[in-house]
Amino acid sequence: MNKKLVSSIFFAAFLALMLVPPLFGAFKSWGEMAAEMSGHLDAAFALYESGDIKGAKTRVDTAYYGYYEKYGFEKTVMSQISGARAAEVEYQFSLTKKAMTAGAPSGEVRKSLDLLSSFLQADADRLDGKKESPWAAFLGSFLIIVREGFEAILIVGAIIAYLLKSGNKNRVKPVYIGALAALAASVIMAYLFNLLSGIAAGQNQEIIEGATMLLAVVVLFYVSNWMVSKAEAEAWSGYIEGKVQAGINRGSLFSLAFAAFLAVFREGAEVILFYQALLANTKTFVNMIWVGFAAGIVILVFVYIAIRVLSIRLPLKPFFLGTSALLFIMSVSFIGNGVKELQEGNVIGVSPIPLVHSVDILGIYPTLETLVPQIILLLVSAATFILQLKKGARKVQQANG
Repeated sequence: MNKKLVSSIFFAAFLALMLVPPLFGAFKSWGEMAAEMSGHLDAAFALYESGDIKGAKTRVDTAYYGYYEKYGFEKTVMSQISGARAAEVEYQFSLTKKAMTAGAPSGEVRKSLDLLSSFLQADADRLDGKKESPWAAFLGSFLIIVREGFEAILIVGAIIAYLLKSGNKNRVKPVYIGALAALAASVIMAYLFNLLSGIAAGQNQEIIEGATMLLAVVVLFYVSNWMVSKAEAEAWSGYIEGKVQAGINRGSLFSLAFAAFLAVFREGAEVILFYQALLANTKTFVNMIWVGFAAGIVILVFVYIAIRVLSIRLPLKPFFLGTSALLFIMSVSFIGNGVKELQEGNVIGVSPIPLVHSVDILGIYPTLETLVPQIILLLVSAATFILQLKKGARKVQQANG
Protein backbone atom coordinates (compact mmCIF):
# COMPACT_ATOMS: atom_id res chain seq x y z
CA MET A 1 0.00 0.00 0.00
CA ASN A 2 1.13 3.56 -0.67
CA LYS A 3 3.01 4.80 2.42
CA LYS A 4 1.19 8.12 2.28
CA LEU A 5 -2.15 6.31 2.41
CA VAL A 6 -1.13 4.29 5.48
CA SER A 7 0.17 7.36 7.34
CA SER A 8 -2.97 9.27 6.36
CA ILE A 9 -5.16 6.56 7.91
CA PHE A 10 -3.39 6.99 11.25
CA PHE A 11 -3.54 10.77 10.99
CA ALA A 12 -7.27 10.70 10.13
CA ALA A 13 -7.97 8.45 13.13
CA PHE A 14 -6.03 10.74 15.47
CA LEU A 15 -7.63 13.90 14.07
CA ALA A 16 -11.11 12.43 14.26
CA LEU A 17 -10.79 11.41 17.89
CA MET A 18 -9.37 14.83 18.78
CA LEU A 19 -12.04 16.82 16.94
CA VAL A 20 -15.13 14.71 17.49
CA PRO A 21 -16.76 15.00 20.92
CA PRO A 22 -16.69 11.87 23.15
CA LEU A 23 -19.66 9.51 23.48
CA PHE A 24 -21.36 7.66 26.34
CA GLY A 25 -22.31 10.88 28.21
CA ALA A 26 -23.18 10.74 31.90
CA PHE A 27 -24.23 7.07 31.99
CA LYS A 28 -22.28 4.89 34.38
CA SER A 29 -23.22 1.63 32.69
CA TRP A 30 -24.99 0.18 29.68
CA GLY A 31 -27.68 -1.09 32.04
CA GLU A 32 -28.42 2.46 33.16
CA MET A 33 -28.70 3.56 29.55
CA ALA A 34 -30.96 0.61 28.67
CA ALA A 35 -33.23 1.46 31.60
CA GLU A 36 -33.62 5.04 30.40
CA MET A 37 -34.34 3.82 26.88
CA SER A 38 -37.01 1.49 28.27
CA GLY A 39 -38.55 4.52 29.98
CA HIS A 40 -38.94 6.19 26.59
CA LEU A 41 -40.47 3.00 25.18
CA ASP A 42 -42.99 2.93 28.06
CA ALA A 43 -43.82 6.56 27.34
CA ALA A 44 -44.28 5.64 23.68
CA PHE A 45 -46.85 3.00 24.67
CA ALA A 46 -48.77 5.51 26.81
CA LEU A 47 -48.92 7.91 23.87
CA TYR A 48 -50.05 5.09 21.58
CA GLU A 49 -52.86 4.12 23.93
CA SER A 50 -53.99 7.75 24.03
CA GLY A 51 -54.22 7.79 20.22
CA ASP A 52 -51.10 9.84 19.54
CA ILE A 53 -49.42 7.50 17.05
CA LYS A 54 -47.02 10.13 15.73
CA GLY A 55 -45.90 11.04 19.24
CA ALA A 56 -45.45 7.36 20.10
CA LYS A 57 -43.23 6.76 17.07
CA THR A 58 -41.21 9.88 17.92
CA ARG A 59 -40.54 8.46 21.37
CA VAL A 60 -39.32 5.21 19.84
CA ASP A 61 -37.05 7.25 17.57
CA THR A 62 -35.76 9.10 20.63
CA ALA A 63 -34.72 5.78 22.17
CA TYR A 64 -33.04 4.72 18.93
CA TYR A 65 -31.38 7.89 17.62
CA GLY A 66 -30.97 9.68 20.95
CA TYR A 67 -29.48 6.72 22.86
CA TYR A 68 -28.87 3.51 20.92
CA GLU A 69 -26.98 5.30 18.15
CA LYS A 70 -25.83 8.54 19.77
CA TYR A 71 -24.00 6.98 22.70
CA GLY A 72 -22.49 4.06 20.83
CA PHE A 73 -24.74 1.26 22.14
CA GLU A 74 -25.31 -0.09 18.62
CA LYS A 75 -21.64 0.03 17.66
CA THR A 76 -20.52 -1.56 20.93
CA VAL A 77 -22.97 -4.42 20.36
CA MET A 78 -21.61 -4.85 16.82
CA SER A 79 -17.98 -4.89 17.97
CA GLN A 80 -18.35 -6.91 21.18
CA ILE A 81 -21.36 -9.17 20.49
CA SER A 82 -22.13 -9.40 16.76
CA GLY A 83 -23.36 -7.45 13.77
CA ALA A 84 -26.28 -9.86 13.42
CA ARG A 85 -27.43 -9.05 16.96
CA ALA A 86 -27.27 -5.31 16.31
CA ALA A 87 -29.32 -5.82 13.13
CA GLU A 88 -31.90 -7.85 15.09
CA VAL A 89 -32.33 -5.02 17.61
CA GLU A 90 -32.48 -2.36 14.89
CA TYR A 91 -35.18 -4.26 13.05
CA GLN A 92 -37.17 -4.63 16.26
CA PHE A 93 -37.23 -0.82 16.52
CA SER A 94 -38.54 -0.68 12.94
CA LEU A 95 -41.12 -3.43 13.47
CA THR A 96 -42.43 -1.68 16.57
CA LYS A 97 -43.00 1.54 14.63
CA LYS A 98 -44.54 -0.44 11.79
CA ALA A 99 -47.07 -1.97 14.19
CA MET A 100 -47.92 1.52 15.48
CA THR A 101 -48.38 2.89 11.95
CA ALA A 102 -50.70 0.00 11.10
CA GLY A 103 -52.84 0.73 14.17
CA ALA A 104 -52.14 -2.67 15.70
CA PRO A 105 -53.97 -3.65 18.92
CA SER A 106 -52.42 -2.26 22.11
CA GLY A 107 -51.49 -5.74 23.28
CA GLU A 108 -49.48 -6.39 20.11
CA VAL A 109 -47.65 -3.06 20.40
CA ARG A 110 -46.94 -3.69 24.09
CA LYS A 111 -45.52 -7.12 23.25
CA SER A 112 -43.26 -5.61 20.57
CA LEU A 113 -42.03 -2.90 22.95
CA ASP A 114 -41.39 -5.44 25.72
CA LEU A 115 -39.39 -7.62 23.33
CA LEU A 116 -37.31 -4.59 22.32
CA SER A 117 -36.70 -3.66 25.98
CA SER A 118 -35.65 -7.24 26.74
CA PHE A 119 -33.16 -7.16 23.86
CA LEU A 120 -31.67 -3.90 25.12
CA GLN A 121 -31.43 -5.10 28.72
CA ALA A 122 -29.93 -8.45 27.75
CA ASP A 123 -27.25 -6.75 25.63
CA ALA A 124 -26.56 -4.21 28.39
CA ASP A 125 -26.14 -7.00 30.97
CA ARG A 126 -23.78 -8.81 28.63
CA LEU A 127 -21.71 -5.70 27.95
CA ASP A 128 -21.60 -4.67 31.62
CA GLY A 129 -20.60 -8.21 32.59
CA LYS A 130 -17.55 -8.16 30.36
CA LYS A 131 -14.44 -7.61 32.47
CA GLU A 132 -12.12 -5.04 31.02
CA SER A 133 -8.93 -6.66 29.85
CA PRO A 134 -6.08 -5.73 27.52
CA TRP A 135 -6.95 -8.66 25.24
CA ALA A 136 -10.61 -7.57 24.96
CA ALA A 137 -9.60 -3.98 24.17
CA PHE A 138 -7.11 -5.17 21.56
CA LEU A 139 -9.50 -7.66 19.94
CA GLY A 140 -12.41 -5.21 19.83
CA SER A 141 -10.26 -2.58 18.12
CA PHE A 142 -8.62 -5.09 15.77
CA LEU A 143 -11.94 -6.59 14.63
CA ILE A 144 -13.49 -3.17 13.99
CA ILE A 145 -10.79 -1.92 11.64
CA VAL A 146 -10.40 -5.26 9.84
CA ARG A 147 -14.16 -5.81 9.51
CA GLU A 148 -14.93 -2.28 8.35
CA GLY A 149 -11.80 -1.80 6.26
CA PHE A 150 -11.78 -5.15 4.47
CA GLU A 151 -14.35 -4.28 1.81
CA ALA A 152 -12.75 -0.90 1.13
CA ILE A 153 -9.26 -2.37 0.79
CA LEU A 154 -10.55 -5.09 -1.54
CA ILE A 155 -12.10 -2.52 -3.84
CA VAL A 156 -9.20 -0.05 -3.78
CA GLY A 157 -6.71 -2.90 -4.18
CA ALA A 158 -8.60 -4.40 -7.11
CA ILE A 159 -8.79 -1.04 -8.89
CA ILE A 160 -5.08 -0.33 -8.40
CA ALA A 161 -4.19 -3.86 -9.52
CA TYR A 162 -6.34 -3.42 -12.61
CA LEU A 163 -4.55 -0.19 -13.60
CA LEU A 164 -1.14 -1.80 -13.10
CA LYS A 165 -2.14 -4.95 -14.97
CA SER A 166 -3.49 -2.96 -17.92
CA GLY A 167 -0.30 -0.92 -18.29
CA ASN A 168 -1.66 2.23 -16.68
CA LYS A 169 0.70 2.65 -13.73
CA ASN A 170 0.76 6.40 -14.33
CA ARG A 171 -3.02 6.49 -13.73
CA VAL A 172 -2.85 5.16 -10.16
CA LYS A 173 -2.45 8.54 -8.44
CA PRO A 174 -6.10 9.71 -8.86
CA VAL A 175 -7.30 6.52 -7.16
CA TYR A 176 -5.07 7.18 -4.15
CA ILE A 177 -6.29 10.77 -4.13
CA GLY A 178 -9.88 9.51 -4.10
CA ALA A 179 -9.15 7.27 -1.11
CA LEU A 180 -7.37 10.07 0.79
CA ALA A 181 -10.18 12.52 0.01
CA ALA A 182 -12.63 9.98 1.44
CA LEU A 183 -10.63 9.82 4.69
CA ALA A 184 -10.79 13.61 5.02
CA ALA A 185 -14.52 13.62 4.19
CA SER A 186 -15.09 10.88 6.79
CA VAL A 187 -13.53 13.00 9.55
CA ILE A 188 -15.70 15.97 8.60
CA MET A 189 -18.82 13.84 8.38
CA ALA A 190 -18.22 12.19 11.77
CA TYR A 191 -17.70 15.62 13.31
CA LEU A 192 -20.95 16.92 11.83
CA PHE A 193 -22.89 13.83 12.93
CA ASN A 194 -21.80 14.36 16.53
CA LEU A 195 -22.13 18.14 16.40
CA LEU A 196 -25.71 17.95 15.15
CA SER A 197 -26.82 15.30 17.64
CA GLY A 198 -30.48 14.48 18.01
CA ILE A 199 -33.26 12.59 16.24
CA ALA A 200 -33.03 14.61 13.01
CA ALA A 201 -29.24 14.25 12.88
CA GLY A 202 -29.43 10.51 13.57
CA GLN A 203 -32.05 9.97 10.89
CA ASN A 204 -30.09 12.05 8.39
CA GLN A 205 -26.96 10.03 9.17
CA GLU A 206 -28.75 6.83 8.18
CA ILE A 207 -30.11 8.42 5.00
CA ILE A 208 -26.68 9.78 3.99
CA GLU A 209 -25.02 6.41 4.64
CA GLY A 210 -27.74 4.56 2.74
CA ALA A 211 -27.62 6.94 -0.23
CA THR A 212 -23.81 6.67 -0.35
CA MET A 213 -23.98 2.88 -0.45
CA LEU A 214 -26.59 2.86 -3.21
CA LEU A 215 -24.51 5.32 -5.23
CA ALA A 216 -21.54 3.00 -4.70
CA VAL A 217 -23.64 0.14 -6.11
CA VAL A 218 -24.19 2.07 -9.34
CA VAL A 219 -20.50 2.98 -9.68
CA LEU A 220 -19.25 -0.53 -8.84
CA PHE A 221 -21.72 -2.09 -11.26
CA TYR A 222 -20.47 0.20 -14.03
CA VAL A 223 -16.80 -0.44 -13.24
CA SER A 224 -17.22 -4.21 -12.98
CA ASN A 225 -19.14 -4.24 -16.26
CA TRP A 226 -16.37 -2.27 -17.91
CA MET A 227 -13.77 -4.74 -16.66
CA VAL A 228 -15.70 -7.74 -17.97
CA SER A 229 -15.75 -6.11 -21.39
CA LYS A 230 -11.94 -6.18 -21.35
CA ALA A 231 -11.69 -9.87 -20.45
CA GLU A 232 -10.66 -10.91 -23.96
CA ALA A 233 -8.07 -8.13 -24.20
CA GLU A 234 -5.06 -10.41 -24.54
CA ALA A 235 -6.43 -11.72 -27.85
CA TRP A 236 -6.58 -8.27 -29.43
CA SER A 237 -3.44 -6.90 -31.00
CA GLY A 238 -2.37 -3.62 -29.39
CA TYR A 239 -5.45 -3.48 -27.13
CA ILE A 240 -3.70 -2.48 -23.94
CA GLU A 241 -1.74 0.26 -25.67
CA GLY A 242 -4.81 1.52 -27.49
CA LYS A 243 -8.37 0.77 -26.43
CA VAL A 244 -7.88 0.47 -22.65
CA GLN A 245 -5.86 3.66 -22.64
CA ALA A 246 -8.49 5.46 -24.70
CA GLY A 247 -11.27 4.15 -22.45
CA ILE A 248 -9.55 5.51 -19.36
CA ASN A 249 -9.01 8.87 -21.05
CA ARG A 250 -12.73 9.15 -21.79
CA GLY A 251 -13.70 9.20 -18.16
CA SER A 252 -13.33 5.67 -16.87
CA LEU A 253 -10.45 6.84 -14.69
CA PHE A 254 -12.85 9.16 -12.87
CA SER A 255 -15.19 6.22 -12.30
CA LEU A 256 -12.35 4.16 -10.83
CA ALA A 257 -11.23 7.02 -8.55
CA PHE A 258 -14.84 7.71 -7.53
CA ALA A 259 -15.38 4.02 -6.74
CA ALA A 260 -12.31 4.15 -4.45
CA PHE A 261 -13.67 7.30 -2.79
CA LEU A 262 -17.08 5.75 -2.11
CA ALA A 263 -15.57 2.48 -0.88
CA VAL A 264 -13.57 4.32 1.78
CA PHE A 265 -16.13 7.02 2.58
CA ARG A 266 -19.02 4.60 3.18
CA GLU A 267 -17.12 3.09 6.10
CA GLY A 268 -14.88 5.97 7.20
CA ALA A 269 -17.25 8.03 9.34
CA GLU A 270 -18.77 4.89 10.88
CA VAL A 271 -15.32 3.56 11.82
CA ILE A 272 -14.63 6.82 13.68
CA LEU A 273 -17.89 6.47 15.59
CA PHE A 274 -17.08 2.83 16.34
CA TYR A 275 -13.77 3.85 17.91
CA GLN A 276 -15.41 6.63 19.91
CA ALA A 277 -17.75 4.07 21.45
CA LEU A 278 -14.86 1.71 22.13
CA LEU A 279 -12.71 4.40 23.73
CA ALA A 280 -15.61 5.65 25.83
CA ASN A 281 -16.19 2.14 27.19
CA THR A 282 -12.50 1.44 27.90
CA LYS A 283 -11.06 3.03 31.01
CA THR A 284 -7.81 1.18 31.67
CA PHE A 285 -6.38 -0.31 28.50
CA VAL A 286 -6.79 2.54 26.00
CA ASN A 287 -3.27 1.89 24.68
CA MET A 288 -4.36 -1.60 23.58
CA ILE A 289 -7.06 -0.06 21.39
CA TRP A 290 -4.35 1.71 19.41
CA VAL A 291 -2.28 -1.48 19.27
CA GLY A 292 -5.32 -3.32 17.88
CA PHE A 293 -5.88 -0.53 15.36
CA ALA A 294 -2.25 -0.72 14.19
CA ALA A 295 -2.39 -4.52 13.95
CA GLY A 296 -5.59 -4.29 11.90
CA ILE A 297 -3.98 -1.83 9.50
CA VAL A 298 -1.05 -4.25 9.07
CA ILE A 299 -3.48 -7.05 8.15
CA LEU A 300 -5.21 -4.79 5.62
CA VAL A 301 -1.83 -3.89 4.12
CA PHE A 302 -1.08 -7.60 3.69
CA VAL A 303 -4.48 -8.08 2.03
CA TYR A 304 -3.63 -5.26 -0.36
CA ILE A 305 -0.19 -6.75 -1.09
CA ALA A 306 -1.75 -10.18 -1.72
CA ILE A 307 -4.09 -8.62 -4.29
CA ARG A 308 -1.12 -6.95 -5.99
CA VAL A 309 0.94 -10.15 -6.05
CA LEU A 310 -1.92 -12.27 -7.37
CA SER A 311 -2.67 -9.70 -10.05
CA ILE A 312 0.89 -9.95 -11.35
CA ARG A 313 0.85 -13.76 -11.53
CA LEU A 314 -2.63 -14.24 -12.99
CA PRO A 315 -3.15 -14.21 -16.75
CA LEU A 316 -5.04 -11.17 -18.00
CA LYS A 317 -8.42 -12.78 -18.72
CA PRO A 318 -8.83 -14.60 -15.35
CA PHE A 319 -7.67 -11.46 -13.57
CA PHE A 320 -10.21 -9.21 -15.32
CA LEU A 321 -13.01 -11.71 -14.75
CA GLY A 322 -12.06 -12.27 -11.12
CA THR A 323 -11.80 -8.55 -10.38
CA SER A 324 -15.13 -7.91 -12.05
CA ALA A 325 -16.80 -10.74 -10.09
CA LEU A 326 -15.38 -9.31 -6.84
CA LEU A 327 -16.87 -5.88 -7.57
CA PHE A 328 -20.21 -7.50 -8.46
CA ILE A 329 -20.24 -9.25 -5.07
CA MET A 330 -19.36 -5.99 -3.31
CA SER A 331 -22.22 -4.24 -5.09
CA VAL A 332 -24.67 -6.91 -3.89
CA SER A 333 -23.43 -6.41 -0.32
CA PHE A 334 -23.66 -2.64 -0.65
CA ILE A 335 -27.23 -2.66 -1.94
CA GLY A 336 -28.37 -4.76 1.03
CA ASN A 337 -26.60 -2.50 3.53
CA GLY A 338 -27.78 0.63 1.73
CA VAL A 339 -31.43 -0.39 1.89
CA LYS A 340 -31.01 -1.36 5.54
CA GLU A 341 -29.64 2.11 6.35
CA LEU A 342 -32.64 3.69 4.62
CA GLN A 343 -34.93 1.43 6.64
CA GLU A 344 -33.27 2.71 9.81
CA GLY A 345 -33.76 6.25 8.51
CA ASN A 346 -37.53 5.64 8.14
CA VAL A 347 -37.35 6.06 4.35
CA ILE A 348 -38.13 2.43 3.41
CA GLY A 349 -40.48 0.05 5.20
CA VAL A 350 -39.66 -3.29 6.83
CA SER A 351 -41.31 -6.56 5.78
CA PRO A 352 -39.69 -9.46 7.68
CA ILE A 353 -39.09 -12.82 6.03
CA PRO A 354 -39.20 -15.84 8.40
CA LEU A 355 -36.31 -18.30 8.59
CA VAL A 356 -33.85 -15.90 6.94
CA HIS A 357 -30.92 -14.90 9.14
CA SER A 358 -28.69 -11.85 8.91
CA VAL A 359 -25.28 -12.29 7.30
CA ASP A 360 -23.86 -8.88 8.06
CA ILE A 361 -20.63 -9.22 6.08
CA LEU A 362 -22.58 -9.99 2.87
CA GLY A 363 -25.27 -7.39 3.48
CA ILE A 364 -27.97 -10.06 3.78
CA TYR A 365 -30.88 -9.22 6.12
CA PRO A 366 -34.24 -10.95 6.73
CA THR A 367 -36.48 -8.41 4.99
CA LEU A 368 -38.21 -8.31 1.64
CA GLU A 369 -36.93 -4.79 0.95
CA THR A 370 -33.27 -5.81 1.21
CA LEU A 371 -33.43 -9.24 -0.43
CA VAL A 372 -35.50 -8.37 -3.53
CA PRO A 373 -33.05 -5.70 -4.83
CA GLN A 374 -30.16 -8.09 -4.16
CA ILE A 375 -31.84 -10.89 -6.14
CA ILE A 376 -32.63 -8.49 -9.01
CA LEU A 377 -29.04 -7.19 -9.00
CA LEU A 378 -27.71 -10.76 -9.03
CA LEU A 379 -29.87 -11.67 -12.02
CA VAL A 380 -28.97 -8.48 -13.90
CA SER A 381 -25.28 -8.97 -13.08
CA ALA A 382 -25.32 -12.59 -14.28
CA ALA A 383 -27.08 -11.63 -17.51
CA THR A 384 -24.70 -8.72 -18.11
CA PHE A 385 -21.70 -10.91 -17.35
CA ILE A 386 -22.76 -13.52 -19.91
CA LEU A 387 -23.62 -10.90 -22.56
CA GLN A 388 -20.28 -9.13 -22.14
CA LEU A 389 -18.38 -12.42 -22.49
CA LYS A 390 -20.32 -13.31 -25.66
CA LYS A 391 -19.72 -9.85 -27.05
CA GLY A 392 -16.00 -10.12 -26.29
CA ALA A 393 -15.82 -13.56 -27.92
CA ARG A 394 -17.45 -12.21 -31.10
CA LYS A 395 -14.92 -9.38 -31.25
CA VAL A 396 -12.06 -11.84 -30.86
CA GLN A 397 -13.44 -13.94 -33.71
CA GLN A 398 -13.73 -10.84 -35.88
CA ALA A 399 -10.17 -9.80 -34.98
CA ASN A 400 -8.86 -13.25 -35.89
CA GLY A 401 -11.16 -13.56 -38.83
